[in-house]
Amino acid sequence: MKHSKPIFALFLAFVVACTPAGLALAENASRGDDAELAQELTNPVAELMTIPIQMTYDNNIGVHDDGWRLQTNLQPVIPFNLNDDWNLITRTILPITYQDEIAPGAGSQFGLGDFSLSLFFSPDETASSGLIWGVGPILMLPTATDDLLGTEKWSAGPAMIALTMRGPWTIGMLANHNWSYAGNSDRRDVNVSFLQPFVAFTTPDAYTIAVQAESTYDWEAEQWSVPITASLAKIVRLGKLPVSLQAGVGYWADSPDTGPEGFRFRLQANFVLPKFF
Repeated sequence: MKHSKPIFALFLAFVVACTPAGLALAENASRGDDAELAQELTNPVAELMTIPIQMTYDNNIGVHDDGWRLQTNLQPVIPFNLNDDWNLITRTILPITYQDEIAPGAGSQFGLGDFSLSLFFSPDETASSGLIWGVGPILMLPTATDDLLGTEKWSAGPAMIALTMRGPWTIGMLANHNWSYAGNSDRRDVNVSFLQPFVAFTTPDAYTIAVQAESTYDWEAEQWSVPITASLAKIVRLGKLPVSLQAGVGYWADSPDTGPEGFRFRLQANFVLPKFF
């Protein structure tokens, strides 16, 4: 765990920043407005233009459990109004990774991972049942700058999101599946399912407590990877710009023999921008 000390210290500093004393330095809007925005941010297909920057630290990776990985995801979300009835929500993930000793003799790598783009077509009006949903494709491009940071495969498949918001609660599921269709023939095919059930509770003071699993099943290797993460988020204001600050800690419930084990740590800043489209 020696590599986790600086990340853990940063994690503690982030939690302190989310206390009332730390947040007193920020300019706050009304509690009601911030609480409403905080809950909107729990909806992956909300009509909000956001730029989440997410940093996740995992360790105990590799044959001898001496590897570690620090991954920063740039995850812009841009909504488009197609017409009076439908919206298109684009969700992009661009990973930037620094990792060390994830394989025997591999040393360290730093660079871009594989780029992914999800497109969700979602009704503008919520169903009478309270169900909010979106469906569309997911595309993954082999943009990794090192062969240990990506799959070297082009892949695509279906994606969906379904959720409901009841009072302060948000409960839902995001899922997708990727099949490779081109790329380096010497690399293993991509045939992966991703399931992300989540539940979140937002308080009147614009705090959000959330729990989610980011489960991946590799059909080629017949292996699950299941980290479960709990997080605390708070809306603050940088001038007039709303920002959701989040700190989380998770645990690997299941992973491949050479995958991460034990605890993980996460920090995230989600910048909410004016909508232009």
